[in-house]
Amino acid sequence: MIRSKKYLYIVLVTLLFLMLLNFGINLWVEYKLPKIINKENDSDYTISYKDIDLSIWNSSIEIKDIMVVPKTHVEKSEEKLGIYAKVENIVIDNFDVWSILLGKKIKAQKLTITKPNITLYKNNEKPINDTKSINDKVVKPFEKIIIVSDVFLNQGNVKIVNNTSKELLTSVTNINLKLEGIVLNEETLKQKIPFNYQSYSVVCDSAFYHIDAFYKVSLKKIITTNSSLKIKDLKLVPKVSRQQFVQKIPKEKDLYTISAEDLSIKRMEWKFENDIFFFKTDAIVINALDANIYRGKMPEDDLSKKKLYNSLLRELPFNLKVDSLQIVNSKLVYEEEKSFEEGAGKLSFTDFDMTVLNIQSGYDKKTVADTKIKIKCIFMRESELNVDWSFNVIDQTDGFKIKGKIFNFNAAEMEYFTKPYMNVIVKGNLDKVYFNFAGNDISNKGDFALKYDDLKVEIYKKKKRLQLNKFLSTLGNLFIKEDSDEALKSTKVEVERIQEKSFYNFLWISVADGLKKIII
Repeated sequence: MIRSKKYLYIVLVTLLFLMLLNFGINLWVEYKLPKIINKENDSDYTISYKDIDLSIWNSSIEIKDIMVVPKTHVEKSEEKLGIYAKVENIVIDNFDVWSILLGKKIKAQKLTITKPNITLYKNNEKPINDTKSINDKVVKPFEKIIIVSDVFLNQGNVKIVNNTSKELLTSVTNINLKLEGIVLNEETLKQKIPFNYQSYSVVCDSAFYHIDAFYKVSLKKIITTNSSLKIKDLKLVPKVSRQQFVQKIPKEKDLYTISAEDLSIKRMEWKFENDIFFFKTDAIVINALDANIYRGKMPEDDLSKKKLYNSLLRELPFNLKVDSLQIVNSKLVYEEEKSFEEGAGKLSFTDFDMTVLNIQSGYDKKTVADTKIKIKCIFMRESELNVDWSFNVIDQTDGFKIKGKIFNFNAAEMEYFTKPYMNVIVKGNLDKVYFNFAGNDISNKGDFALKYDDLKVEIYKKKKRLQLNKFLSTLGNLFIKEDSDEALKSTKVEVERIQEKSFYNFLWISVADGLKKIII
C-alpha cells in the first residue's frame, strides 16, 4: 500500500512537473513569438495580429487577422511602397520549439495561409519582374522570420500597383498554391529561383498583367504543376488604338491582338542549370486561336536585317525543346495599311490547323532534327490551302524547303488586300496553284505551276481611288493571258531575298514571280 502511494506521488509530481514545464514553455514561447515576429525581425516589414493560439503538444501555432506593412509606413500617408497585406489566418504545423526558445526564427514543417490579400506598390524605375527585386521584396522578408518545408496558400489575391500613377499593373485572384519540399538558404537566394522545391501546384481563377506601354495579357483560369500547364481564355490585347500605336513607334512594327480558348502544355520540365534556363515539353496544344496582326506603313521603314526562323531559334540564349506544337480550330488575319483614310488590306486564314514538330533552340547543340511544319486552312474565306515547310536550326545558311497548293481561289477575294494597298482589283479564278521552293538567307528557287481562267484586272485612279482608270485597265488586260487553256502551266522561279523583309515577304515575292511569268 505504501509502495502504491509512493508510485502515485511520483506520477502526480511528474505530471505536475510536465504541466508546469508546458505552462512555462508556453509562456516563454508566447513571449518570444512577438519578438521574433517584430522586435528581432530585421526584415523591412512590421507584422501585427489580433490573436495567437499556441499548442506545444500539437506543435502548432495559429495566428489570426494578420497585417503586414513596411516599417517605413507612415499612418494616414497616401504614399506607399513595398508589400501591404491582410491575412485571415496562418497555421504553422510541426514547429521546432527550440528554434523559438533559443533562436530568432520559426522552423516548422508546414505553413498554411488562408485568404491573404497582398498588394505590392512599386516605383516606375524598379521593375518587379527582375530576380533581385523579387528576392528583396518577397523572399528575403519571409526567410528572415520563418523556415518551412511545405507552404499551402488558400484563396489568395495578389495585386501590383504603380506607386506613382496608381495604375493596377498585375492582378491574380483566388490563388490556391501548394509548394512542398522547400529549401531556402543563403545559397538558394543567389539563384535565379531563390529557393529549391520538390513539387508545386497552382490554381487561380483569373489574372492580368500589363506587359509594357502597348500590351496587357489576361486569362480566366490557370492550372499548373511540375509537369503540366493549362490556361483558359488567354488574351493579349493592345492598350492603345492603332493610330496611337503608329504615332508612338519610331519605325514600322506589327501590332498584335491575340486570344485563345485553351492552351495546354503536357509533360513539361523547366529549371535553371548554372543560371541558364531550360524548358522541355512533349506537347503544346492551342485551341481556337484568334490572331490579328496589323502593320501601319506610315512610320519610317525598319531597314534592319530580318532573321529567318533558323537563325532566331539558333540564337536563343537558353535550352528549348518542344516535341510537338499544335494549333487547331483557329483564325489568323493580317492587315496592312498605307494610310488611315484608305483603310487596311486584309489576308485571312480560317479553319487554321498547324502542327510543328521538333522546335528547338541551338543553344549548346551540334545536331538537331529538322523542324517540320504542316498547315491546312481556308485562305480568304473559300480556298483550301495546304503547306509543308521544313528547316534545320543548326544550318548556318538558314536553308529551308517549302511547298504548298491552293485550290479554287477566286482572285476577287484579294480585293480586301489589293484594292486599298495596290489600288487594283484582280478578277478571275485560280483553279490550281502549286509551288515547291528551296531557299536560304540569300535566295529562293524552285517550281511554280498554275491553272486559271478568265483573269482580268481593274486599275483605279490614284487621286480618286473609287473611280476606275479605264485606259490603264484596258492596257493591263492586253498584257494578261486570260486563261491557261485548261492546262496546268509551270515555270521556274528564282528570286533574291530582301534582307530587311520577313520570311513571308520572301515567300510572297517568290509566288509573285511565278504568277508574273505565267500570266504575262
